[in-house]
Parts: sequence; C-alpha cells; structure tokens
Amino acid sequence: MTAPRAIILDCAGPALSPDERAFLRDADPWGFILFARHVETPEQVARLCGGLRDAVGRDAPVLIDQEGGRVARLRRPHWREWPWMSAMRAGLAPEAMDEALRWRFRLIARELRALGVDVDCMPMADLPVAGAHRIVTDRALGDTAEAVGRRARIVADALLAGGVLPVLKHLPGHGRAFADSHAALPRVRASLEALRETDFAAFRPVADLPLGMTAHVAFDALGGEAATVSPAAIRAIREEIGFDGLLMTDDLAMEALGGGMGGRARASLAAGCDVLLLCNADRAAQTEALAETPELAGAALARAEAALAARRLPEPFDEAEAEAEARHARIVEALADA
Repeated sequence: MTAPRAIILDCAGPALSPDERAFLRDADPWGFILFARHVETPEQVARLCGGLRDAVGRDAPVLIDQEGGRVARLRRPHWREWPWMSAMRAGLAPEAMDEALRWRFRLIARELRALGVDVDCMPMADLPVAGAHRIVTDRALGDTAEAVGRRARIVADALLAGGVLPVLKHLPGHGRAFADSHAALPRVRASLEALRETDFAAFRPVADLPLGMTAHVAFDALGGEAATVSPAAIRAIREEIGFDGLLMTDDLAMEALGGGMGGRARASLAAGCDVLLLCNADRAAQTEALAETPELAGAALARAEAALAARRLPEPFDEAEAEAEARHARIVEALADA
C-alpha cells in the first residue's frame, strides 16, 4: 500500500464535484483544510468532510483554522462566536483568561468533532513585540514568553481532550513581523540570542505537540530566507525549540514566498518541511505543486503516522457546565461589540 502525498489541499466550495473527487483521488493528499467558503450548515460540512475522506479512501485528517475571534471559519448562526484574543487580554485578569481559554477550546473541539473536523490550527504561540503587525497582535495569547507558552499548553490540552489534534504555529515565530505574510515577506533582524530568550522560549513549552506549522518570516540570524524554505530556520525549529512533530508549511499560496508554485514546494521540502500546505489555489497551481510532491517517506512518514496515532476519542464533557464557565469570555465579547 502506497503512502499518501506530502501535501494538504482544499477544494473549491461547499461540495465536491465529480471532477474534484477524481482529482483528489489521484493526488492522494495526506490531508485537507477547510475555509469559510466550505461552510454553510453543520450537515453540509459533515457531508463535505465525509466526501473528502471518501475521495482518498482513508480517514485523512481534516484541518481548519478555528481560533475564534478574528480568525474563525465557523460563525453564527450555527456556531458560537468568541471575542478576539486582544479583547480577552484587555478585559480579563490573567487567571480568568487562562480559564476562559480552557473552556473556549473545549467547546470549539466539541463543535469541530461534530462536523468530522479533527485538526485545529491552534495554538498560536507567536510572541508579539511592540508595533508588530495586527495579524499577530490581535490574535496573540499573551505578551510574555511565559504567558504565551502557558496558554498555548492550555489550548492544546483542551483540544486534545476534545478529540481534536492541535497545530503549533507559526514556528519559529511570527511575533516580530511588521508586515502581513499573506501580502509580503516580513524580515526580522533580531539576534539569535534575542530569539532564544523570547520567540523560541514561547514555543518550547509545547514543543512536544504532534503537528506544527512554519512562519513565512525571514530571520537575518537564520540565513535571511523565509523560514519555510530555510534549512537554517528548520534546524532552529528542530534543535533550538525542540519540535519533533510533523512540520507543515504555512500556505504556499501566500505572497511572502516568491517564485512559482513548483519552486516553492521544492524549496520547502528541501529545507526540511515534512508536508506542504496549499490553500486557495487554482487547479494549475495545485498540479504544479503536486509535480514536486513525493509520497511521505522516512522520518516525515513516521511523524505523520505518530500524529494520526495521537487522535483519540473526546473525554467526558459537560457542555452546559462549559458554557457557564466560559461566561467571562462572553462578557468580553459583549464589551468588544458595544
């Protein structure tokens, strides 16, 4: 039996066409990712997840970015809304925010499992500096390495308890970026020693997680290339931070990376990434990336198998109690919306 290809793909809309089903069957990606355009109703999302897995004939992971607040693919009226992290940090005492995060992500995991989604792209352990781009500051878990690392563990444990695998992002750190990597390549000029004491320190408490995602950020101290395509940055992720899980790229279609899609795919794998993530790309770009994407093998295959082996059934859970315990987060949401 052949191994799946080292790539995660999406589809065009809320249902698979026969052509897409055939394309995905032949492409055989390791997993899939959903966006807002894939989401209409709970029943529809569940059908789509089932259809994606049927296309490849196995229980492939289905990912989503469901942080709540600024980044949320599931929204009203069918799913809970949550305050932005920046509002929580401003409106809650540290201990209250810790507890609110615990229940928030336990409830998010409940919603995802009901749909057939089994991977959430959280926690985000990026440590923002003063003046960093809002793409990070609005979503950051805290403003010190200790707080970010502690809360990243809370988020990850809550997701795992709910039967959902967490993805640690964005390694080795996006918090010093003064640009949005969706549109441009941020450059960080901090020394390696400064990175060790701050950015890397925020990730180390959760370096044992089974899945991680790179940052499209260039670090002068790590060779000056975007981390996703930088052998030096991937070494720092593995050796300085100690992350040994399956490492996926951030979306290869983002404008931070230059060159054609085939070149981006080839450079990411050569740098040491295990799996490519390609989102919001047309068929031509998908085909170009797939031409450079091998089947999973060696250490990457072992990490992929270990990640999927970490999937488990949810622990017993009282949803009504969780709703009550999450009331502080809802209070912040009401204030933020006022």
